[in-house]
Amino acid sequence: MSHVVHYGSSVFEGIRCYAPPSGPAIFRAKEHMQRLLDSARVYRIDVDYTRDQLIAAMSQLIAANKEWPCYIRPIVFRGYGEVGVNPLGSPTEVYMANYPWGKYLGTDGDEGVAACVSSWTRLAPNTLPAMAKAGANYMNSQLIRWKR
Repeated sequence: MSHVVHYGSSVFEGIRCYAPPSGPAIFRAKEHMQRLLDSARVYRIDVDYTRDQLIAAMSQLIAANKEWPCYIRPIVFRGYGEVGVNPLGSPTEVYMANYPWGKYLGTDGDEGVAACVSSWTRLAPNTLPAMAKAGANYMNSQLIRWKR
């Protein structure tokens, strides 16, 4: 019954962590976490953590899981509270996970990827805040990615 399940009220990031000889290296951690907080602000989701606290949590997560190189997924969403479109009675929840993830496109070979022009297009900027990396904004990306 969480708000996010019914109405898509979430913002997230997708962050790569690489494995140079010196140890885990999170790619553009400050920029990604700032975009997460900016996206939450656009959707008026209050986050009780600072950018630096979120970056520290990311580092602690990677160290605790001993998993790198990896993909890191921080997500902020409205949890269980009010039922209905009004999100104000729903608490903010913050989660973070990391897991191994290879190449996003193609395979480990050099054969490239298949590409096409989809009949689906991105939402217009005056329909949803397209500058926010929000869960609901990615529904059309799912349709675009789906090969039929």
